[in-house]
Amino acid sequence: MGSFDDTVARLKAAAEPTRLRILRLLLNGEFNVKDLTQLLGQSQPRVSRHIKLLAEAGLIERYQEGSWVFVRGSADPAVRKFAGSALSMIAGSDPQILRDRERADQIRSRRAALAQAYFDENAAEWDRIRSLHIAEHDVEEAILAALGTGPRDLLLDLGTGTGRILELASGRARQLVGIDSNREMLKCARVRLDEAGLTNCSVRLADIYNLPFAEKSADTVLVHQVLHFLDNPRAALAEAARVLKPGGRLVIVDFAPHNLEFLREEQAHVRLGFASAEIACWLGECGIGSGGYRELPAEAGKENALTVAIWTGERSKTAAKQWRAAS
Repeated sequence: MGSFDDTVARLKAAAEPTRLRILRLLLNGEFNVKDLTQLLGQSQPRVSRHIKLLAEAGLIERYQEGSWVFVRGSADPAVRKFAGSALSMIAGSDPQILRDRERADQIRSRRAALAQAYFDENAAEWDRIRSLHIAEHDVEEAILAALGTGPRDLLLDLGTGTGRILELASGRARQLVGIDSNREMLKCARVRLDEAGLTNCSVRLADIYNLPFAEKSADTVLVHQVLHFLDNPRAALAEAARVLKPGGRLVIVDFAPHNLEFLREEQAHVRLGFASAEIACWLGECGIGSGGYRELPAEAGKENALTVAIWTGERSKTAAKQWRAAS
C-alpha cells in the first residue's frame, strides 16, 4: 500500500482526460511516444508532458531506446491495483474507450504487418541475417549448454523460424515442437526437419501470446531471438511460464542493449536489445527463478556488432500465483 502523499499524487496525475486515457492504454501494453501522438491526435510535446506527469507519480514507466522513448504501466503490483481500480469505474462501452482501443489495435496491426512482411521476404535467408553477431556455431553451443543434457519429455521452441533449433536440440527431448506465426518460416522448417529425418520434431502455426498447450505441460521452453520483435515481451514470457512444469527450464536468447537504429526500419525490430536486469525482473514476476546469464560478444572489429545474451531460469511451484499478483 502507498502512503497518503503517494495516493494523492497518483490521483492528481490521473485526474485529467488525456492522462486517464494514456494510463488505460499502458496497462494493456507498451507504446512509444510517436504511437501515442498518433493514437491520441495530440502534439508530441503535449503527450510528452502528460507522460512526464504520470511517470513522476509512479503510475507508468518510461525508458529510452536509441532515439525512441517507450512507455508502459508500472510493474508495481500495488500501483497496478490502484490504477485498475480507478479505471474499472469507466464503462467498457464508453465511446472514447472504444475509439482508443480501435486505434491501438490498428497500430499493433501495422507493426505486426511490417514484421510479417519482413519475415515473408526473408524466410529463406533467416539464418544468414543472423550474421550480425558472433558465429552461429558458438551461439548454438551456448544454447545447448543452457538447455542441459536432458532428455526431457517436451521441449517448445517459440518463434522457431527455420527450425534450426529443433534440429540442434533434437536429442535433448522426446518430443520437440516449434511454434511460429509465419507460414513461410514454417515451410522452411518442415523442409529442414524432413530432410534431417527428425520424427520427434514438429512445427505448428500459433500465437506466442496464446500457446496451444496446457498449463504445466512443457519441461523446457526456448525463446530464441524473438522478444525484440514483440510489442509485449513481458506477456510472452508470462505465457512461456504458464506452460512450464514446476522445475521446468526457460531459456531466452536475444540481444544485449545496442544502438543499431537501422534494425528497426530494415528488420522490424521493436526493441534494441534487453538489459540483463530487465529480463530478470520479468522472470521473477512470473515465477521463474534466475538460473544464469551469459553474454557472447561479437568478434572484435566486426561492423554493426551485436552481443548475444542468454538467460536461463526454472519455474517455481508458485509461478502462476506470483504472475497473477504482478498483473
